[in-house]
Formats: sequence, C-alpha cells, structure tokens
Amino acid sequence: MKEAPGASLLRRILGGSAATQPARGYDEPELTWRVLITLNAFRLIIAIALLFLFLAGGEPRIFGDRYPTLFAATAAGYLVFAALSVVLLRQRWAPVGVVGPAQLLADIIAVVLLMHASGGIESGLGGLLIVFLGAGSLALPLQYPVVLAAIATFAVLGQQVFANLSEPALGSNFPAAGILGGVIFAMALAAQPLARRIQASEALARKFGIDLKNISELNEYIVQHLRESILVIDADDTVRLINSSATQMLGADMPLPGTSLQTASGSLGDYVRLWRQDTSLTSHPEFALAAEGNDIRVTAHLAPLGKDEERAGPILIFLEDVSIMNARVQQSKLASLGRLSASIAHEIRNPVGAMSHAAQLLRESPVLSADDKRLTDIIQSHSERVSHIIDNVLQLSRRESSQPLRVSLKTWLEDFAAEFTATLELQEGELTVAGIAEDIEVRMDPSHLRQVLWNLCDNAVKYASETGGILVEIRAGRIRGQGRPFIEVRDRGHGIEAAMAEKIFEPFFTARSGGTGLGLYISRELCELNRATLLHLDRPDGGSIFRIVFEDPDRWGQQDEP
Repeated sequence: MKEAPGASLLRRILGGSAATQPARGYDEPELTWRVLITLNAFRLIIAIALLFLFLAGGEPRIFGDRYPTLFAATAAGYLVFAALSVVLLRQRWAPVGVVGPAQLLADIIAVVLLMHASGGIESGLGGLLIVFLGAGSLALPLQYPVVLAAIATFAVLGQQVFANLSEPALGSNFPAAGILGGVIFAMALAAQPLARRIQASEALARKFGIDLKNISELNEYIVQHLRESILVIDADDTVRLINSSATQMLGADMPLPGTSLQTASGSLGDYVRLWRQDTSLTSHPEFALAAEGNDIRVTAHLAPLGKDEERAGPILIFLEDVSIMNARVQQSKLASLGRLSASIAHEIRNPVGAMSHAAQLLRESPVLSADDKRLTDIIQSHSERVSHIIDNVLQLSRRESSQPLRVSLKTWLEDFAAEFTATLELQEGELTVAGIAEDIEVRMDPSHLRQVLWNLCDNAVKYASETGGILVEIRAGRIRGQGRPFIEVRDRGHGIEAAMAEKIFEPFFTARSGGTGLGLYISRELCELNRATLLHLDRPDGGSIFRIVFEDPDRWGQQDEP
C-alpha cells in the first residue's frame, strides 16, 4: 500500500526511525574522526620535524646519532605513512575500530625504532607514546587503549632488552622504561572517563540535531500543505518561510525564501514597514497585490514572533483573499435564511397544490366566462411558479454532500456545450467554447458542475435574446498569479447594474418577470459545497460575466476518488 506523504517523516520523529538510531558502517560519530584527523596532523608534524632535525643537524646529532640509517629510514617511512593517512582519513576507508588501532600500532613501532636509533629511553622520544595513546583513548573504546598501552610497554621494555643484549657495554635503564610504561597505562585509563563524557555529549548533540531537523521538516510540510497563505519574515523584512499558497497569491515565479519582502511585493512591504513603525496600528486594511499583474485584493494579519513579541523582530503574516472572505461571511448570513425558507416552503406546499388543483377544476366549469377563465389561468400560472420555487428550496435544503472528481475541462465543456445547444435548439455560433488548454483540470461533483453551468448558460441565453441576438461564450483558464482554474460564462445582454450586482446571489431576488430568484443562489451554494466560488464580474463592453473559481485540485488531498 502506498504510504501517505509525510508518514515517514512523522514515524521518524515519533520513534523507530533509522535517523535516530546509532549510525552503521563507517559513519561513526564525527568527534571520533576529528580526533583521528587531529592526531594524524600531529603525527605528520612530528615526522617532518624529526626528519628535518636529522638532515639539517650537524655532529653530534640530536636524534639518530647511534643508528643514523635506521633513524632516517624510519622517519621517512613514518612521514609517508602520515601523508597517506591524510587521504585515507578523509575518505574514511575503514571503520574507526580498524583505523584507530592500526594508526596507533604504527605509532608504537615507529617511535620505538626511532628511540632505539637515538640511544634508547634517554633520547626522550618515548614521551611521544604518551601523547599518541592518550589522544587515541579519546576516540576508541576502553579495550583498545588498554591493549595498545600493553603493547607499547612491552615494546619499550623489549627495546631495552634488545639494546642490553646487543651492546652490553652501553648498559640499560629498565626503571625509566618501566616508569614510561606505567605512565602510558595511566594515561590510557585516565582518558576513558573523559572520552565517555565527550562521546555521550556528542551523541546527545547529534540526537538533538536530528530531532531539530525532523521538526523543521515537519514544520515545512505542515506549512506547505495549509490552505491559508502564510509567510514568515525576519527583522530585516527578508522572507524566511513561505508556503505555495502565499507564493501564488504574491504572483511570484521564483523561490522567495531569502528574498526581500519589498522585492516580492511592494505593497505588502510598505504595509509591514508602516506596521512596524506605528505601534497603534492594529487594523487589517485591504490592499492590492500587484505582483506580475495580479490585482487580487487581500488583507494581511501580522503576528510578531518571539517571547517579547516585539514588532521589530520576526513576523508571521497571514494573507486572506478579500473576495473569498466576504463570500464566506455572506454565505453564513444566508445559511439561516435558507433553512427558514425550507421550513416555510414545506408548510405552504400543500395549500399551493390545493389551490392549483381547484383552479384546474374551476376552469373546466361550462358556466365560466372568458374573463373568469383568464383569471383561473393566472391562478394556475402563479401556482405553478410558487410550486417551482418550493421545489427549488426543498431541493437545496435536502441536497446531498458532494462527490468531487477530477474533471478535464476541455472535453467536459465541449460535451456540455453540445448537449446544451441541442436541448435549447440553438443556432451554430450562439454558444461557443474557446481558449481552453488541454491540461486544465478542476475538482468538483460533475452533476453539481452541470447544474451550475446549465443555470448560468440558460440565464445568459434568456438575457442575450432580449438584445436581439444570442451570443454566449464559455471560457476557462487559470487566474494569473494564483494558478487556480476558473470557468467564465459571458453574454451580450443588457448587463447588471452595480446596485443590483450586490443582490443577485440573494435568495428570491430577481430582475426578470417570472423568475424565481433562486437560480444564482442555488448555483453559488453548490459551488461553495465544492470549495469553489461563483462571482459576477463587470464587462465594460456590455453584457455580464459569471466566473466560477475552483480550488487548486492538487490541494484537496493526495489521493483522488476513483
């Protein structure tokens, strides 16, 4: 089964993730590698210094005076080993449990040979073993330093035995060798508590770092999938975090994090600067976002971040589309009216039916005059109109939840136009579909979309016919700067006056004789049910434009309904 996006991230944060488990392979804690790299740098410096002192020094030499050839060969080999280790450590060619002991073992061999070539324990080179094994103890578990300390002690004592056997006249210094071995053991053991404390601190810091990264990724995931438009700016008005909804609203065609807010949106940047300076400013005025030709009107809600909540610091900004916000407010006001209308319609349905039936019976009477029959026709006509209103209201009150599906607009609108033209017997060219790209998709219940579009086209045909010719056009596209798909129905009728345009979506409002005043109201309700918005736009050259603005189909969820 396919895993939902973000599930692995949540699992990693809540536990059981490989990201929070001990590292495997050669990815040991960084501190261990840093110790080995630093120790190798010291090894490289020592090898260069010893070789330089040997080659540049006169007689008698400080080091290597007893066996010059052995000293020169050992120092040169030690230098080559240190130089190769620089590359190998950078590539992490083997686990620390192999690299660390191997290097320290090479140090023991090289130092003992150099010490032997320089006259034994009296040369002072044995002190290098204390440094190497002490530093190595910080990077290795306890068993390695103890074993290596034992090897180093036996090597130092062995050198004294070998020197005493090969050249008895020179004598030996076993007490000094024993003291050096004891110091090496003590250093290896004493370094372990410090090493454990350092490694525990690094492991804790590493865990906190992973947790912080996971939380940051979760925060980014949540912000990006919010329907609200959100962005965060720092004290310098630089965008630090922004979700895709806000990016579309600002009309940006490039990544905005790290960009100046003034560059992303001059109007929003001016408002934020004024808000920072005027602490008494608490209102949220409307302003237009003009980025990339986007003329959408928004309101910005600003919230200072940080414990002191100072306006000079970082700010969280919520952007809201004013038209959508106003539509929601209007719908909340009309919701209660719709429920009341449904209950009233249910109560008057039976009386209206009785009046209609009585009018039909009365018209069949042979004693009615022509004037009386005309009156019964009026009763019958208006009874049918009231019944139609009641049916619409009850249909709206009993509407089922939507079942939104992805709809490819080009094919769907062409099929709809063909059906509508055939049903209303329109002439060729009276209803056209134009300017629709192949890739435009919306998410809406197809039956609801058909009902809304049929009502809009039917109104357009009726009003356009009053001007002497029917010319209705259906267009579809995406809103510039937002990317949200839309459908427009355009006609060449008389248009709608500005005073009436604010009321056309209210129930029972109609400007046409015989209309119910519920068509546009029901259409908007069906759009809201599918997260779409039905708007009326002015048309300067005459007529009307009704636009359905859909939610981005990719923001509904990660899986489509079948």
